[in-house]
Amino acid sequence: MITPWLWAIFTVIAAFSQTVRNAMQRELTGSLGTVGATHVRFLFGFPFALIFLIALVLVTGAPLPRPDLMFWPWVIAGAGAQIAATALMLAAMGERSFVVTIAYIKTEPIQVAVFGLIFLGDVVTWPMAIAIIVATAGVVVMSTKPGGMVGGIGPTLIGLASGGMFALSAIGYRGAILELHLPNFVMAATFTLVIGLAMQAVVLSLYLLLRTPAVLGAILHAWKPSLFAGFMGALASQFWFLAFALTTAASVRTLALIEVLFAQLIARFAFGQRTTAREAVGMVLVVAGVVLLILAH
Repeated sequence: MITPWLWAIFTVIAAFSQTVRNAMQRELTGSLGTVGATHVRFLFGFPFALIFLIALVLVTGAPLPRPDLMFWPWVIAGAGAQIAATALMLAAMGERSFVVTIAYIKTEPIQVAVFGLIFLGDVVTWPMAIAIIVATAGVVVMSTKPGGMVGGIGPTLIGLASGGMFALSAIGYRGAILELHLPNFVMAATFTLVIGLAMQAVVLSLYLLLRTPAVLGAILHAWKPSLFAGFMGALASQFWFLAFALTTAASVRTLALIEVLFAQLIARFAFGQRTTAREAVGMVLVVAGVVLLILAH
């Protein structure tokens, strides 16, 4: 029997692992550039995901899935939307509208709830809807500063589009996992992760090879620090997918907003940065939304 709150435990582990991965990627940005550091999560994450899958087969003796044709559109949509979301996010940062962009990207849980209902029939109850709105509002408050939303319609649209692509990615991956129709949710999640990362690693490697081969060479040269970032990225993705296998993407991506709390704690205790009153209010809203979400289940 699966523990009802197991999805929440998986999500918290994923959010923490992703926070660590993001910190590692920031360290790599200086030598690899933003696109190169982003590609590390796919290129170096794939081997670890493959190891997870092989270990699962050896330990459980479970056979590999034989996906039908309907599996592939879902996983392609998930992998492609994630790449598009990252590209849009980078484009917005290029306009020097980082704060504005992040605020709108974090509307992702609301968009996930809408897309999940449309494409997967995932029902969002009123208590869940309230929790999603409260937690999202908390992140928006934390991500903005007085005058921070000024920047024109461009960054707003790009941020919303990026959030929408991240939302579609979550729906695509959950759809792929469910399409396997496996009683073993761990196998369904792990197999889908391996396929998704393989697609992303190939596509982005070819892109860099054709556009900026020097960046691809720099990534391979920096393989030692990239290994840990890749491992943490694969670990985070593994637990995201496990959570997607157990509950709606809207619930997972809303609880995932606690990632901003982890980031705040790291900033406070590792770098000595003070928490502003606005950030404190945002944190309270995020926590309130998360508590409401847990109770709604």
